[in-house]
Amino acid sequence: MSKTDEKFYDRADEHINLSNDQLNNATKGEVSASMMYGVSRFNAWISATGWNSSTEMKNAKEETIKYFTIECEKMLRENLTDYIENFDRYMK
Repeated sequence: MSKTDEKFYDRADEHINLSNDQLNNATKGEVSASMMYGVSRFNAWISATGWNSSTEMKNAKEETIKYFTIECEKMLRENLTDYIENFDRYMK
């Protein structure tokens, strides 16, 4: 993951808090699926804002997918490791 700005974790926590609130009316799986969809939709929009045409965007599609997949995997690995190392403390 690249260097984070000072508000990075605050923004992430806001998304997590929203998802936690949604657990009152949906299952963990439903909330997770909605959050993943929202992240992918937002990242598609972010990508679109960097191009001047759909042709440019189409030509960069596989590179864009690779970038977001690699970054997501890095973050997931980091967070899974954190939960493994702190399981007893986090899951009380």
